[in-house]
Amino acid sequence: MKPSLFAIALFVTLIAAEPTMQAKHRRPAPTGQTNSTGFVNQINNPFFPLAPGTTFLYQGTKDGIPTSDAFTVTHQTRKIAEVTCTVVTDLAYENGILAERTTDYFAQDTLGNVWYFGEDTAELDANGNVVSTEGTWRAGVNGAQQGIIMEANPRVGDSYNQENAPGVAQDMARVSSLNKSACVPYGCFDDLLLTRETSPLDPGTVEEKLYARGVGFIRGEVVKGGSEVTELVSITKQ
Repeated sequence: MKPSLFAIALFVTLIAAEPTMQAKHRRPAPTGQTNSTGFVNQINNPFFPLAPGTTFLYQGTKDGIPTSDAFTVTHQTRKIAEVTCTVVTDLAYENGILAERTTDYFAQDTLGNVWYFGEDTAELDANGNVVSTEGTWRAGVNGAQQGIIMEANPRVGDSYNQENAPGVAQDMARVSSLNKSACVPYGCFDDLLLTRETSPLDPGTVEEKLYARGVGFIRGEVVKGGSEVTELVSITKQ
């Protein structure tokens, strides 16, 4: 059976996403029919688990302003580029006022890599009116392709595209360490995964993120181009 066009696209995306890896370390992309083969119905990557009904609550500051963020894994799914994705809602508050409302779409392949298939973003004013949807993108629309949000087996030095929407969203990540330690309000952790994120659309900004095995994202800090810190406070499940 010949590979589908989507399987070929995934392979090309993965090769482009990991330009620094030696060929023997590249992870093969999913193959088979585009409707479901190559992906699983759950996201249980150790560094990015998304169990439906789970809400991750974060708090921090941005340019001196108190912030909070509720990242909720819903029980909903949506098919994007013929792949069934888990729907996640992300509500970002500044000074207790909802400032941004985002819906994200993720899917995990059979190898354990978690792919990012897009987001619907809305920035709000103090009265709750939508003032911008800049940053919205979907894989398969206007040349955008899915990116990797978390590798199945991260290695120091790995680099990959998280978002592949030219001119709209082009975040990139590089694995810096696998043995960091840190404490956040939710708890203290060792053997943390540290990534360093950049974007050609905002070359002056660099953000470092920490991920704990079995938990997921626990801390982010803009280390260049701004002043922003985000830390995990609680995890609730329904």
